Amino acid sequence: MSAKERLQESFLVDEQEKNLNEIVLFNDDVNTFDHVIQTLIDVCEHTPEQAEQCSIIVHHNGKCTVKTGEYTELKPRCTRLLQAGLNAEII
Repeated sequence: MSAKERLQESFLVDEQEKNLNEIVLFNDDVNTFDHVIQTLIDVCEHTPEQAEQCSIIVHHNGKCTVKTGEYTELKPRCTRLLQAGLNAEII
């Protein structure tokens, strides 16, 4: 691969990364750890370990990115998190 091709490929990867959004989950005093963990497993397709780690991060830091992707993929997931009573938004 030539230097020009590598540069073009790098540019395309950078462009793709710039189009990604994140679902950020925020802490609240209402939902239990079990509810948050199960919801992240169901909605964001986390493993139990990932979901537990995210719930601990949210509890201690006040927020955590729980899913990254294109807006069109994240919108229905964020809606489901909100319907489950969690506090989340796409950034």
